[in-house]
Amino acid sequence: MQDEIPTDSPLSPELDVRDERGLIAQEFFDQVEEAIEREDREHLLELTQDLHEADMGDLIEALGPRDRQAFLDLLAEDFDFTALTELDDSLRLKIVDALPNDMVAEGVRDLDSDDAVSILEDMEEEDREEILAQLPDMERIQLKRSLDYPEDSAGRRMQTEFIAVAPFWTVGQTIDYMRETIDLPDEFNQIFVIDPAHRLLGSVSLDTLLRSRRPTKISEIMDEMRHYVTAEEDQEEASRLFERYDLLSAAVVDESERLVGVLTIDDIVDVINEEAEEDIKRLGGVGDEEITDTVFETVRSRFTWLAVNLLTAVFASWVIALFDTTIEQMVALAVLMPIVASMGGNAATQTMTVAVRALATQEIDSFNMMRVVSREVMVALVNGAAFAVIVGGIAGLWFGNIDLGLVIGIALIINLFFAGVSGILIPLGLEKLGADPAVASSVFITTVTDVIGFFAFLGLAAWWFALI
Repeated sequence: MQDEIPTDSPLSPELDVRDERGLIAQEFFDQVEEAIEREDREHLLELTQDLHEADMGDLIEALGPRDRQAFLDLLAEDFDFTALTELDDSLRLKIVDALPNDMVAEGVRDLDSDDAVSILEDMEEEDREEILAQLPDMERIQLKRSLDYPEDSAGRRMQTEFIAVAPFWTVGQTIDYMRETIDLPDEFNQIFVIDPAHRLLGSVSLDTLLRSRRPTKISEIMDEMRHYVTAEEDQEEASRLFERYDLLSAAVVDESERLVGVLTIDDIVDVINEEAEEDIKRLGGVGDEEITDTVFETVRSRFTWLAVNLLTAVFASWVIALFDTTIEQMVALAVLMPIVASMGGNAATQTMTVAVRALATQEIDSFNMMRVVSREVMVALVNGAAFAVIVGGIAGLWFGNIDLGLVIGIALIINLFFAGVSGILIPLGLEKLGADPAVASSVFITTVTDVIGFFAFLGLAAWWFALI
């Protein structure tokens, strides 16, 4: 039997959901956990019924796996599936897989098409088809069409709910249509104009529409559609269009230029965040890893690139082994070697990070490529000379050997030069070859800076001390 909550219980739905840092407030979270423990569905509904989907998503992520399942079971049909779109992909898939298909079908029925697609796209095909079969015909056809477009394309991201009118309609007809039609998008800022074949002709912003007189024809106030997105276009390319022209929404057309959907700024903000996050993760060699992944999934994500790094480290060690006799004669070389390699690696990473991000945002092109490369080379030489003086002086005083300071100084100049050159040219070269520079650059650059650094320092030391 469920425990009754005392009348003087401190539980109250009037709580701040987030604290001053923007995180889920501890007091609110504690009350949610207590409601789950008591299996108090009524109070849990009071706490969560007015939550924004973003707050609901963060709350779900904060709950442990057992409490998370109990939370969903208690809310049952009152759970807002929109919150699932705020979760990372792996966690969303785990939750959806654990729910009955008929419950998922009921949940996605009331979602915007883009949100429904984001929930369905990662599911097993058999489960997805079973869920789609339970939806109304028109909704099922729209979702299937969106799911047929490539992953990470505008067609997958678009919302298929939009308002389209003929050019010969008047402003009055259009306003009356919007007032009388129930099945309209929840939010929109422009109306699209199409011909009888559904081909896109232009658009009218709501502010223009509301400022125009009722008898005015739509064709007289519409803007010709210059900025639109094709359904097959990559979502990252679409986001650049929004950024370049400060768009709030954009029409999506198929290969026949027929209007099939609309992309909105809230979708594009998500795309920009996802693409930036993806680049950062790939630079670190962690692939599509999510914070909610299990130990096994995380190990599998990281193991491959760690194995590649092991091979490059063995190669660098082989270079060191070539100069074992020299190192035996002067132990100071072993002490100073990591400085040369570390400085080169950090310098190369700085250059590579700027280059990879510039390539991702298309800031580097044929017009400015040579200027960017020249700048990075000059930066590498200046930094190399500056740190050669600093490190060379420290090494000379530390070991009482000016020659050793001179050797490490020259080695630093050489390694930082190659670090700057490789940091910009390797990403550019990989981009030209069609490879993702965010994924592969770091391994190649680490190899270059380690091998060049060790070879330059130990080779110069062997040559210099052989002369004296």
